[in-house]
Amino acid sequence: MSSRTDHWKRVLQVGAVVRRSPGVTQWARYVWTPVAVIPGAPEAFWKELIHEGDEVDYHAGTVTMELFRADVEGYLVSLNMAVPSVWIVMDKDQTGHSPSGWVISSITASAHEALDAQDSGESIVEPVPIPESLAAWIKEFVDMHYIEEPFKKRRRDSVHVDGIEDAKGDPRIRQESDVFRAPANIKKPRIQ
Repeated sequence: MSSRTDHWKRVLQVGAVVRRSPGVTQWARYVWTPVAVIPGAPEAFWKELIHEGDEVDYHAGTVTMELFRADVEGYLVSLNMAVPSVWIVMDKDQTGHSPSGWVISSITASAHEALDAQDSGESIVEPVPIPESLAAWIKEFVDMHYIEEPFKKRRRDSVHVDGIEDAKGDPRIRQESDVFRAPANIKKPRIQ
């Protein structure tokens, strides 16, 4: 696994494996689902890996996965999931060269970054299990940079409610008392 390491950032080429399955409706001929990653993968563009029946696994592309010191909490979330995962993000292919109509735009170890990618609603964002070697690489980076901040309970500000008289209404109209009080001097009509 070749990677470049700085004290604040790590970089690694990671390949995405995407499975093509038959669609379940007449409008979707195929379903494209990210299923795995290949750490240290060479460049590829929709290279067929496995063909079993109606399902085909492709090495859809290789992108650079970057780890940043500021995102270690997001990496911890991904590592501590029931199945530790990284996230593959696929966007619509604007060039028309992809057989699926999708391209791999990023692979991230940050659950927070994956959540941001889901916000658009136009991307396919799927968690896939982390291979042990990649999980160890991410954990080493997290261990190097994670600093747990102790919980600090906020203290309420001291607010003096007796200093300002609210509910006086429009300041241009002279009011001597609260405008929301029940009127006491209004005469009630007599019922005969």
